[in-house]
Amino acid sequence: MGSWRLEIGKMALYITFPVALFHYFNQPELFEEWVVKTKRELYPPEDTSQQRQFLESIQKIKAKQEADRIKALEKSL
Repeated sequence: MGSWRLEIGKMALYITFPVALFHYFNQPELFEEWVVKTKRELYPPEDTSQQRQFLESIQKIKAKQEADRIKALEKSL
């Protein structure tokens, strides 16, 4: 068996080792670039011209449907 100094040394190692690893591996500088890259892959920046074309197409379709409804109402009257 060991003396009380050995036990204190082991206990200090048991506490210090996980805390030191936690401190080292939780540095934002180590994984910030990876997080930003992954977010950009999952959620790419929106293309505003493509979105504008999409919304214009929806408005044209809605306008055509509205015009068709008005014509159908006029015919029924």
